[in-house]
Amino acid sequence: MQETAFIWDLDGTLLDSYEAILSGIEETYAQFSIPFDKEKVRAFILKYSVQDLLVQVAEERGLDVDKLNQVRAHSLAEKNAQVILMPGALEVLSWAKQQGIQQFVYTHKGDNTLTILKDLGLIHYFTEILTSQSGFARKPSPEAAIYLLDKYYLDIDQTYYIGDRLLDIEFAQNSGIKSLNFLSCTEEGNQQIRALEDIITLLNDQ
Repeated sequence: MQETAFIWDLDGTLLDSYEAILSGIEETYAQFSIPFDKEKVRAFILKYSVQDLLVQVAEERGLDVDKLNQVRAHSLAEKNAQVILMPGALEVLSWAKQQGIQQFVYTHKGDNTLTILKDLGLIHYFTEILTSQSGFARKPSPEAAIYLLDKYYLDIDQTYYIGDRLLDIEFAQNSGIKSLNFLSCTEEGNQQIRALEDIITLLNDQ
């Protein structure tokens, strides 16, 4: 599997972080006196993204989206200790490293990503980590994947984006790479996983 490469999403994929994210959004809303409906916010960010949520809220309430982002980022950074690994994450990362699979991260999280991955002892698994501060267009634009494919001469037919949202499947499709995703989706090139350990079985069967 020397030619295989994994590009990982983080929130909801490697990291069990949605409760911390929701808590950070709730605190941000409170600072701007915005009513907070946890389940509606959860559904929105799972379907779209936190950035899309903040843009919509800013437009609806005449607020500065950059200020909303700053408050949320500060609040979220204080909640790093609440972020834990998804079940099976360490096993799959370790297995992939033993197999010689190159591993990368592309996430919409900010540079706080590096702190979290260091704190969890994961940073050494990744060849390169791309965040929202890396300068690439947001998913589903293929910019970040194209950069990694070109820089590391990755085999497009053996490169997988691993995520948990439709946005992640669309990113893989637009990039011409394969998708492993927790969602049930019939789109060509996507394989559903129900647990991270399924990745080991899928790859071993190929």
